[in-house]
Amino acid sequence: MVLLSLTASHRELDLDALERLSMGSASVGRTVVGTCRPVVGAVVISTCNRFELYLDVDAPLDGTTVGHATRHVAELVAGESGVTTQAAVDSFTVRTGSEVTEHLFAVAAGLDSMVVGEREIAGQVKRSLAVAREQETTSKTLELLFQTASRTSKRVGTHTELGAAGRSVVSLALDLAETQVPRWDGARAVLIGTGSYAGASVAALRARGCADIRVYSQSGRAAQFAASHGVEAVDDLVEALADADVVVSCSGARGRGPRPGTTVPHDRPAPEASLGHVLDAAAVVRARERAADRAGDEPEPRALVVLDLALHRDVDPQVADVEGVLLYDLASLKAHAPAVALDVVGHARGIVDDAARAFEENRLGREADAAVITLLDEAEARVRAEAEDAVARFAAERAAAGNPGPTPQDADDITRAIRRRIHAELHPRIVAARAEARARAKAQEAAVIEGAESITRHAGTAHRPTS
Repeated sequence: MVLLSLTASHRELDLDALERLSMGSASVGRTVVGTCRPVVGAVVISTCNRFELYLDVDAPLDGTTVGHATRHVAELVAGESGVTTQAAVDSFTVRTGSEVTEHLFAVAAGLDSMVVGEREIAGQVKRSLAVAREQETTSKTLELLFQTASRTSKRVGTHTELGAAGRSVVSLALDLAETQVPRWDGARAVLIGTGSYAGASVAALRARGCADIRVYSQSGRAAQFAASHGVEAVDDLVEALADADVVVSCSGARGRGPRPGTTVPHDRPAPEASLGHVLDAAAVVRARERAADRAGDEPEPRALVVLDLALHRDVDPQVADVEGVLLYDLASLKAHAPAVALDVVGHARGIVDDAARAFEENRLGREADAAVITLLDEAEARVRAEAEDAVARFAAERAAAGNPGPTPQDADDITRAIRRRIHAELHPRIVAARAEARARAKAQEAAVIEGAESITRHAGTAHRPTS
């Protein structure tokens, strides 16, 4: 088995390119496992600033099968997203073995996030594994990998100042809105969407003193979300915007629509899906006109701050041109993300590195088990042979002295002493076998990634049109 990851995030791509790449991400894990025979497990992490596939590949360690798997996954992503296969190939960073472990643990701890140290990613990593379980695409190795990543993230949150900072994309967005909001305890907020960021937004708004929170959902989930979170559901978005001071949009509707030719069962709520923006400029203009009418003789209505936290933009960028409206999207948040003290990051990085190293040692140790078992089997055969000889000699000695033969207890004592001696002699060979197996596995994994990248590059070159 080989751990393989294809990752793309805000670090390698601009958010527009990342948005295009991750269209249709909800189904790609199931498709990969169903159509690529060597892939026995897949977990997909798709957030506002990353799109990552983690694969468990049953492949010979020569790089060829892994290379073909990489190319196949890129083709599937291209088909789902509408980008070219070569664009998908070029967008992903390919990792295998220990590099996969180190990267996932850093991601789960918030060290690779747009807002370093944010804690929302820990929940997103857990949900990614839960989705893989629901879709029956996970594997024993991926289960252990993701569960260990979550435990490592919790350790970072507990034992470093990074976890105490309360950092998140939502909190950064509300920090930017704060200068335009009169007072949080008198502010009116509207949430668009009912996903994980909506719940985090409710908690963050309440922590700042905002009590007037309303939620709108294209999918009809607003009432259910409102009941479970103690907020108010609204059906008329324009009317809600007319009274609002701040809007947090986090449905991601444009990235999760059904594939062409598919239908949604009539007994299931429709997904929050739209080819257009959830909030367009025309709707905001109408809302601002209503707000102006209600303001009466006041010079102008209060400013409206719109926070678009969806990777697949919920809000039409032209909303920024509407008078009295401030629009912050993920690109704005990235530009305003605060730095973190190097010693704090270093402490967290140390925890992550130690956990990744321990995971890899255990994983590679399991790879060495076959060699150790062979040595133990050989040792046990030697114990049996020597014990039989020793018992026979003891019996002959007793017979020569006119004594009865050895009892079963005598035979057990002789065998136990011989086994202790042979295992003590074997210990250095077991240590050496484990070290050799680990070194061999690491060398093989290095060859795998080199071969995979080479095959993928050559395949990409072969598919490029000639001029």
